Amino acid sequence: MRSYDWIWQTGPELDPAGLYTLLSLREAVFVVEQQCAYQELDGRDLAASTHHLQVLAANQLAATLRLLVPDPVDQPASIGRVVIHPAHRGGGLGHDLMRAALTRIESLWPGRSARLSAQAHLRAYYGRHGFEPIGDIYVEDGIPHIDMQRTRDEQGK
Repeated sequence: MRSYDWIWQTGPELDPAGLYTLLSLREAVFVVEQQCAYQELDGRDLAASTHHLQVLAANQLAATLRLLVPDPVDQPASIGRVVIHPAHRGGGLGHDLMRAALTRIESLWPGRSARLSAQAHLRAYYGRHGFEPIGDIYVEDGIPHIDMQRTRDEQGK
């Protein structure tokens, strides 16, 4: 079993090397592996309200995700840019990432809902974490997606 270090940082806390590493992994998976030509850099990574989870194995980035937390407290926190390095897939790390994100949301913003834009084929995967579809399937960057949300009532389950 692999040992991982879990590091949460806000956008301003990221150092240049850490930011470069997480952007490189996201680009390698989302743009190159998934063959989606799109603007991965969206201007949100360095915001004070953005929280990044970096999961390290032997000081190498194994996985990362990003939380976007809007100012209005009635708006859900958004989980996105969930990515796992190919060498670390298949061992449950993705589920650990989701649990970590949901725990972070509940601990810093109690009662706040969580949302995400899931690739449609992962609908059941996110459903295992209490997410339910909140719309129809749509195509984004050539891949079918569906918006999903986990409401406040499901947080305690």
